[in-house]
Amino acid sequence: MKSLPSRKKTVKTKHYNIGQLRVDLWNALKEATSELARARTRATGTSVREKAIDDLLARLECIERYFAFPGLARVHQLQAADHRHDRGWLSQRVTGIVRDLVSDSYRGHPQLAQDFEESNEEPSEPSILNQTQAPNYFEVLIVEELSPREEQALRASIRAMQEESDPFTYELVVVRSFQDALIAALFNYNIHAVVIRYAPAFESTDITPEIQPFLQNILAIDYSDKHTSELGPQLAQTISKFRPELDLYYVTDTALTHLRDETLGIFRRIFYRREDVQELHLAIMRGIRESYNTPFFTALKEYSQKPTGVFHAMPISRGNSVFKSRWIKDFGDFYGRNMFLAETSATTGGLDSLLQPTGPLKRAQEMAAQAYGARNTFFVTNGTSTANKIVVQALVEPGDVVLIDRDCHKSHHYGMVLSGALPVYLDSYPIEAYSMYGAVPLEEIRRKLLELKAQGRLDRVKMLLLTNCTFDGVVYNVRRVMEEILAIKPDMVFLWDEAWFAFASFTYTYKQRTAMYTARRLHQRYQTPAYRAAYEQHIQSLAKGEAPRMPDPDKVRIRVYATQSTHKTLSSFRQGSMIHIWDQDFERCTADTFHEAYMTHTSTSPNYQMLASLDVGRRQVEFEGYELVEKSVELAMVLRAKINDHEQLRRYFDVLTVKDLIPDAHRSSTLKEYYEPTQGWSRMEEAWKTDEFVLDPTKITLAVGRAGIDGDTFKNAYLMDKFNIQVNKTSRNSVLLMTNIGTTRGSVLYLVTALLKIAQKLDEQVGALSDRERSIRERRVDSLVRGVPPLPDFSRFHSSFQAVPGVPGGDIRAAYFLAYHDKNCDYIPLDQCLDAMQERELVSASFVIPYPPGFPVLVPGQMVSAPILKFLLALDVKEIHGYRPALGLKVFAPSVLDRQKTFSAMGRLPKPTPNDSV
Repeated sequence: MKSLPSRKKTVKTKHYNIGQLRVDLWNALKEATSELARARTRATGTSVREKAIDDLLARLECIERYFAFPGLARVHQLQAADHRHDRGWLSQRVTGIVRDLVSDSYRGHPQLAQDFEESNEEPSEPSILNQTQAPNYFEVLIVEELSPREEQALRASIRAMQEESDPFTYELVVVRSFQDALIAALFNYNIHAVVIRYAPAFESTDITPEIQPFLQNILAIDYSDKHTSELGPQLAQTISKFRPELDLYYVTDTALTHLRDETLGIFRRIFYRREDVQELHLAIMRGIRESYNTPFFTALKEYSQKPTGVFHAMPISRGNSVFKSRWIKDFGDFYGRNMFLAETSATTGGLDSLLQPTGPLKRAQEMAAQAYGARNTFFVTNGTSTANKIVVQALVEPGDVVLIDRDCHKSHHYGMVLSGALPVYLDSYPIEAYSMYGAVPLEEIRRKLLELKAQGRLDRVKMLLLTNCTFDGVVYNVRRVMEEILAIKPDMVFLWDEAWFAFASFTYTYKQRTAMYTARRLHQRYQTPAYRAAYEQHIQSLAKGEAPRMPDPDKVRIRVYATQSTHKTLSSFRQGSMIHIWDQDFERCTADTFHEAYMTHTSTSPNYQMLASLDVGRRQVEFEGYELVEKSVELAMVLRAKINDHEQLRRYFDVLTVKDLIPDAHRSSTLKEYYEPTQGWSRMEEAWKTDEFVLDPTKITLAVGRAGIDGDTFKNAYLMDKFNIQVNKTSRNSVLLMTNIGTTRGSVLYLVTALLKIAQKLDEQVGALSDRERSIRERRVDSLVRGVPPLPDFSRFHSSFQAVPGVPGGDIRAAYFLAYHDKNCDYIPLDQCLDAMQERELVSASFVIPYPPGFPVLVPGQMVSAPILKFLLALDVKEIHGYRPALGLKVFAPSVLDRQKTFSAMGRLPKPTPNDSV
């Protein structure tokens, strides 16, 4: 095995991933062979072009061994043609391969993935009929030391068993070592099943310096005994860690009585050599068929084709009220007949009830739980705002303390009101230059939790609620947060709002910072003797009075919930969301209250199309999630590079980098940015393993202040109105772009082209300015870039609404409902509030939510501070929820606060007086 790069050294590469390198090599080979074929006469000796072709083919040989198409056999055929100087055939073949590879057409035409014979004829083009009826293509990884003859025989046997009527077809990728198997699983998106035959060799002999930078996760794996017969099961466990969606099969001679329980559990099926290859083929096809199954979508399709008499609700069902109409038939024409055939109120006849599923919906949710690594998964049809309130209401009782990210989504704040929780707001670090917040440092969370412990309130703390990743792409170190908090509060419940992070479960680097993956790994870790020994050593090393940072394995409970907006980053209709649960106490402690909360917030008439889209979206991520997520990250990196590399764009725009959004103190890896024009790509794996916070590269913050344009104007007047480009959110001087699994290279190019046109227009406008106009523009730019208002922290709850005087935690519910009575409140114009503060306390009577940034800067019962007022006065946004400019800021009347203090001391709310109006 080659020497490893230093773990502390940031590795730089010219290509972001192996896919870019691979396509560039094939394109370079196409250009070189085409130029050589056009040459009229062959120069004596070896030409420069021939040397280049030899080099390119040698480099591709090291990569294509991990793919079925084009694959190693084709590279060897091209090398043979090169050696016999068959220029025309070589150029023709390479051109065809590049065409099929770049267009992905080989997946739709499986015959292209089969080994072709050397001839002077191109394979015939598939007919249009075949293109529309082509079976789904995948590849199977075989791990065994096979001779060329044995490999050829195996391929022939597998092909002979595949029928034209099969819905799926596959080709084999054969590798001969542990490391090569991991490399193939990492590089090759088409692999969906792995067959490990006996115990493979450990080390690869084919890792070149060119591909080594892309293998940091793999090369870090080592085993003390690399020659053990257990390498087969160990390989399966390792592959499952990187790509858990793959079906794993094992061929062995080990007696059944000698197979370990964990070996039996990791494989879908175990075979013995004497068994027929046909059984292996049938098992592979069945595994793919089961993953392809979509229980609810299939049931809905079947129901829609049944002749049905509707004597129930919904005239729109079957489309009868639409297609018979003279006035709204265009509505039906737009959506198509199937949409209406599938629209029904029925929960029987093959369908199911979302509120109490027993059939296809139950199976669909179970399959989703398996795909996302959860113990339980529930579909939600009215968005993650509702999912958040379901989880909070299910777990939190009135009077429970919840540590909550202050700049989280407003649904969480309303969840505090509904549940009667006492929120302890946590402050994120500010990114003042761009008027946004980052995330909550772990030390801030520990400090608040230890303060509650010192005040005797630790027993009332129930939940830690954080947003991961944040709107702007800041991602927590989930494992570190959970470990260090469980060390203080071993039964803490975690709610991770992953509204913008549903995609993260489907690529290894990302999934390590997801709730479900971390919950499972920690549960496994705390049960091992090695952890117990490490914990005991840690406790012995603590100074007197020092709080531990490792949980007690005898006390810790893993209780983790994640809410995801599936529709935001994966395939689902709008508002399609999921709740994922990894709670070892769910059935014992929470199942009943969870179902009650689910009933409370879930419609009795859920949208079946949305549920079907969640079901189908699960199928997609199982088969394509790894590929699509990796490609969306790649496109994000490409977009960052395009803007950073272009001199004209850099005059007006900046793509914010890791160092812009995450302070140095939270980046132990010292990674500053993912791409530098002079050095290329920085590998992100080390940072994602170690740093407290990392930046999701698919969230691209484009700073536009140097263009003299505020974020809201740039979003609406420039991108949307002129180019019909939608963006995610804005801040005072930036817009947030994001790539997802639906982003195409064409859309990235269109965005770059639009930015270029805007930059060109700005060049013209700036060039035509007079000296006075230029001075005005420079002041505008200075205001946007340097004159940003300071971001305020959460102040505190007024003493009237503190659960315990002087202790974190406020009764937001009491304040919220106290404001229902008009006479309890005053309105003060915003520009008069600073003066009013000199004479009285100002306590907010409502949520005040400016857009941007889109979270409450004031909540009911919170003290209005001078920094908060100055921030609100400095904002130049058009939308502030909870603030009525004609009336002013809504605050509690002083007499109400005096009365509230008395009742708060007695532990109960004041009742409205007879003169109070609602």
